[in-house]
Order: sequence, then structure tokens, then C-alpha cells
Amino acid sequence: MFLASRVYMKDLVQLSVGAAAAGGLLYREHSMRTRAERLSAATLEALLNAIDANDATTGAHVRRVATYALILGEAAGLDEHTLHSIERVALFHDIGKLHEALTDIFHDPAKLTPEERRAVMTHPQRGADVLAPLAPFFPDLPKGVAAHHERWDGTGYPRGLKGRRIPLVARVVAIADSFDAITHRRRYSHARSFSEAMRAIKEGRGTQFDPDLVDVFLSPPVRAKIEKAMRKANMPHRKQSNRRRGEAQPAPDITFRWRPRSRGSRARDPQT
Repeated sequence: MFLASRVYMKDLVQLSVGAAAAGGLLYREHSMRTRAERLSAATLEALLNAIDANDATTGAHVRRVATYALILGEAAGLDEHTLHSIERVALFHDIGKLHEALTDIFHDPAKLTPEERRAVMTHPQRGADVLAPLAPFFPDLPKGVAAHHERWDGTGYPRGLKGRRIPLVARVVAIADSFDAITHRRRYSHARSFSEAMRAIKEGRGTQFDPDLVDVFLSPPVRAKIEKAMRKANMPHRKQSNRRRGEAQPAPDITFRWRPRSRGSRARDPQT
């Protein structure tokens, strides 16, 4: 009986040691995963700051697009995870424009040549390629960026995706992106009014854009929110920081920001 007791205790100790080792391994894996996620979130934040530093106009554009896209996504009843994906895709949908082969084209006031137009059409895939290393943490990001110029009728680029084969996040961002492009002056077009932009979105229903999302975008409550956000974005900033007017501003209150904003505050989970 004493021998059996010793054998039992030995087995119990081995099980306890094994459980402790497994627990320690799980803890280390969780800790490493958390650090990797925070690093990926910090990378996104650094990329957003790089967009600002390289082209403040594009930086302002992607923030407005993110605002409009989130208004649409929330009104469409999308879940929180999808809304965060929409935010990320909106903020980085034009990162491919920063490629050295495209920078001069986007800043040249002359009319696009056919060759330049073909080059411009490469920016969604270029952006997806830049963001591809972050796909393990944000799988919707490179796919959404690559697809933000696809069209509901299948005539978009770069892959000619059609209908619901286009990622949902890209379909949302496409409407917000077009609305902002219409209401803000670009090198090849003048800014048009809110009403004109809404008409243009309506005209693209079922051809350029997801018809269901267009219906939500054009609904009175969403129209009111979009117009309010547009007017706010266009208001002149009376208070200037120490930065000179026109220079890039700090990153906004993005949900993938991982570092504490103030002493004692907790960092956000980059996957929320």
C-alpha cells in the first residue's frame, strides 16, 4: 500500500510539472502573440504617419473616407470587427499611390495620358503588396485595399471582381471614397456639391456600387450624418499647433493605436 501511494504521488507530481510546463508555454505564446500584435498595430500607425508626411492631402482624404465609411457601415448594421476592418482599409486604401512610380503622376497638374492612367490603375495592388506582411494580423486589409476600385458590374480593377465577390469592406470604402473624390477638388476635377455627389452615388447604384449599400447611404438619416461630417471636415482650423500650416498632423484616435494615450491608461487591443 505504501508503494502504491508512492507511485501515485510520483504520477501526481509528474502531472503537475507537465501542467505547469504547458501553462508556462501557453503564457509565453500568448505574450509573444500580444507583442507581435502590438508591433503590427504600431506599424500601421507608423504607415499612417508616413502617408501624412509624404502627402498631407492624401492623409486628409483617407481620414475623411474613413469617417464616411464608418457612418455607412454602422448604418448598415455591420458588426464591430467588420467596422474596424473598414476603418483600416479606408485609412490605407491609397497607400499604393506613394510608390515612386506614381508620385509624380499624382502631383502633375497635366491631364493624364493613357500610359499614366494605366500606371494609376496599379495603385490598389501596389498598396496590397505593401500591406501583405500584415495579413496574418489583419487579413481583410490587403484584400480590401486591392479591391477598393472593383465595380459591382465587374468592370473595375485590378481583377474585375463582380457583385458579392468584392469584399464587403471594399464595397463600403468604394462609396465613401467616391463621395469624397466628388466633393473635393482634385488635379483632374473640381469639387462638386453635396447634392451632386449624392446624385452621382445614386447613378452608380448597381453598376459601380453595391445597390443595398447605396440605399443605406442615400437614406435620410445617413445623408444627414454624412453632410454634417463633410461640413466639419471642411471647416477651417482656427487653432494651429506648433507645426506650420499644411504640414502633416498627428495620427487621429485610430482604434488600432496600441500605446497608452496618457499615463496609467491601458493600451488598446489592436484586434478590437
